[in-house]
Amino acid sequence: MSGDASRQRGRPRPGLIARWHQSADRHLTPTKRSLIVTWISFGVTWGTVRVITHGIRGGWLPWGNITAAGRHFHHYNFGIGTLVGIGLIAVRGDERAVGHPAVAAAYGSGTALIADEFALLLDLQDVYWTKQGRLSVDVSLGILSALGAYLTAVPFWHECARVTRHRLVSATQRDLSPGR
Repeated sequence: MSGDASRQRGRPRPGLIARWHQSADRHLTPTKRSLIVTWISFGVTWGTVRVITHGIRGGWLPWGNITAAGRHFHHYNFGIGTLVGIGLIAVRGDERAVGHPAVAAAYGSGTALIADEFALLLDLQDVYWTKQGRLSVDVSLGILSALGAYLTAVPFWHECARVTRHRLVSATQRDLSPGR
C-alpha cells in the first residue's frame, strides 16, 4: 500500500527515524550493531581528540594538557586503561555486558586514543606534531573509521539511503504539488 493510501485511511506513515530502526532490525545482528557502534565511536573519539589537541596546542581552548607531578599524560594512556577495562569485561564473560553498546563504544574510543598516538608508541619519541606522516595518519584513520562502519553492514546502509532518498523525494513532491 502506498504512503498516500495509508494516510487516506488515517494511519500515519512511520517517520524516517522509525524506518531506519526497521532497517536495523531487518539487517543488523547484535554483532553487527556492536561493530557499527565500535567504528562510529572510534571515528568520533578520534575526531574529537584531533580537535582538542589542536585547540590545546593553538591556545584557543581554556584548558591544557593533563599532567601529574610534572609529567604529561598522553591520551594513549587513557586508551590503554579503557582497553584494560574492556578486556576484563571480555575475560569475565558476562554475556549481557559483552554485547552492550556501551562496551562497543568504549572499545572504539579506547582504540582511537591509542591509534591517534601510534607514532609516539612506535618511536618512543614525542613526534606527535612533526610532519612525519601526520597528515597521512590523520586521513587514514578517518577513512578507516568510515569504511569500517560502512563495510560492517552494507545492506543496512543501502536501505537507510534508499528510505531517506524516498522520504526526501516524497516531501519535495508534496511541497511542489499544485494543490498547495
